[in-house]
Amino acid sequence: MKKALIIIAVLMFFAGLVIWLYPDAENFLYDRETAHRQERYFEEIDRDFERYARLDELYEWMRKYNAELYEKRQSTLIDPFSYAQPNIDLSDYGIADNCVGYISIDKLNITLPVYLGANEYNMSNGAAHLTETSFPIGGKNSNAVIAAHRGVTKVMFRNIHELETGDAVIIKNFREILTYRVCGIKIIYPTDVDQLLIQDGRDLVTLISCHPYGENYQRYVVYCERSP
Repeated sequence: MKKALIIIAVLMFFAGLVIWLYPDAENFLYDRETAHRQERYFEEIDRDFERYARLDELYEWMRKYNAELYEKRQSTLIDPFSYAQPNIDLSDYGIADNCVGYISIDKLNITLPVYLGANEYNMSNGAAHLTETSFPIGGKNSNAVIAAHRGVTKVMFRNIHELETGDAVIIKNFREILTYRVCGIKIIYPTDVDQLLIQDGRDLVTLISCHPYGENYQRYVVYCERSP
């Protein structure tokens, strides 16, 4: 009887240890896979010279789209999280998974793929560019809104509240590397879409996640600006 109790106690200990370590282990594997995928992403672009013309075409399309958004004052924008599908399929340009690039934030020790469209698949695998906001290619009169979960097992934007003014946010898209700096923080409600609009003369990336942590009735918003 005593031996059986010892075995049960040992099994319970190891079961608890597995449960305790599981989130860290899953996030470690996610980070490692993300690093491999990022490396492959840019290697495939760099070695396929025939794609450069098509990527230039894609960049020009995105640039014109961003200009039109600004001109129309994003008149069709509602709660961006309601847009599950992107307005362009990047596979037509040889880019898999509709991944427009990667976002890195050293302060939070994270690198995430940025997918077009805030659907369930994209949000469970990385960050998502919100449809009806500027594409993350930079430029005056643009504001690319990028969302990610405050994850439990995968960290993603879990620690977004730790960002402070001046912290760097790096966007590495299919064409170039763009460096932004945190310039403002707000807590808003999902209906406050006016807080996500393009701002005249500014080149912005806006990070957004659910707030408070573990809840979903507010949004934590971090504004980041690129200097000319």
